[in-house]
Amino acid sequence: MRRLALIPAFFLGLFLWLAPVESAPKPLQIYFIDVEGGQSTLIVDPQGESLLIDTGWDDFNGRDADRIMIAAKSAGIDHIDDVIITHYHSDHAGGVPQLASRIKIGAFFDHGANTETSAGTLASYAGYAKVAAQAKRVTVKPGDEIPFKGMRVQVLTSAGDEISAPLPGAGQANPLCASEPAVPGDPSENSRSVGVLITFGKFRFIDLGDLTNLREMRLVCPNNLIGSVELYLVTHHGTEHPGSGDGSNPRAVVWALHPRVAVMNNSAIKGGHPVAWQIVHDSPGLEDLWQLHYSIQGDKDHNSPEQFIANVGGDDEGNYIKVSAEPNATFTVVNTRNSYSKTYTK
Repeated sequence: MRRLALIPAFFLGLFLWLAPVESAPKPLQIYFIDVEGGQSTLIVDPQGESLLIDTGWDDFNGRDADRIMIAAKSAGIDHIDDVIITHYHSDHAGGVPQLASRIKIGAFFDHGANTETSAGTLASYAGYAKVAAQAKRVTVKPGDEIPFKGMRVQVLTSAGDEISAPLPGAGQANPLCASEPAVPGDPSENSRSVGVLITFGKFRFIDLGDLTNLREMRLVCPNNLIGSVELYLVTHHGTEHPGSGDGSNPRAVVWALHPRVAVMNNSAIKGGHPVAWQIVHDSPGLEDLWQLHYSIQGDKDHNSPEQFIANVGGDDEGNYIKVSAEPNATFTVVNTRNSYSKTYTK
C-alpha cells in the first residue's frame, strides 16, 4: 500500500484502468419448459455444462423439441451434455428422437429397463432406447452422482428404490408421517422415476419426476433424509389422488422439504389438482407457487395470481419460467409471458 502511494497519480490511474476486472460469477440457470403437462427442465451451470431432465411428448410436429431448442438458445448452449430420463411415459421420454435430431446430446441417464407393458410406454421406450444406443447410456442408482463442474447432481431415487441414509444435516424425525393414510404400492413407471437433488452452493433444487406417494414418503418417513430445499418442482405435475397409490405430493413430503418457492409443470387440463395445489400452497415458509399453466380444474381458488402463471389461456403459447440462482441461495424467477420477476433472498 505504501509503494502504491508513491506512484504518480497519472500512472496509478493508467495502471488501474489496464488492470483486469473480474466479472461477476455466472448464476445457475433453470428453465421450466412448457411441454403441455409433461416435463422438460433445462439446467445450465456456471461453467456452461448442461443437464436436461426429460424431453416432453413425441408428437405435435416436434413442438416440444422446438421449445427445448428455444430455451437452449436463450441459455447460450449449442449442445446438451447430459439428459436424465426420469421414466418412460410418453410425456417425459417421448420427445427424445425429435430432440436428438435437432441438437447433439452427450449422454443419457435412466433407471434401467422399462417394466411397463402399456402400448404407449413400450413405444416411447423403444424410441428412446434406439437413440440412447447411439450415445452413452448410464443406469443410475440412489446415491450416485452425475458429474458436473459447476453444480452437484445427486440421485435420490431410481427403479423403485431410494437413498437409505440421510444427506448431511438431514435425518430429523418427521411428525407429519403419522397423519398420512396408508397407500398401496404403484407398479407403474411413475414409481420408478429417477429423482435428483441439484445443489449450487447453498441453493438446493429437487425434482422427483412423477414419483408416487409410497416412494415419496420413504424419502421423508419416519425421518427426513433430504432436509429442506429452496426450490421444489411439484411432483407429477401437481397430481393428487388421496388414499391411492398413484397420487403424489402428500403433506408429509412437501412440508418436510420446506420449499421457499415451488414450480408446477401442469397444463390447462392435466395436473394442477386442487388438493395438490392446496398442500403446496399451504406449505410453511412457502413464499410463492409458480405455474406453467392456469389449471382449469383448479378454478379461481386453486390457481396462483396471474403474474405467477406462464400460460393463462388454452392456446399452446409455450411460455416458460426461468430461475437464476446464486450460490448464497438468492434466486430470481422470471415469467417469460409478462416479464414479471421476483427475487428471493434468505
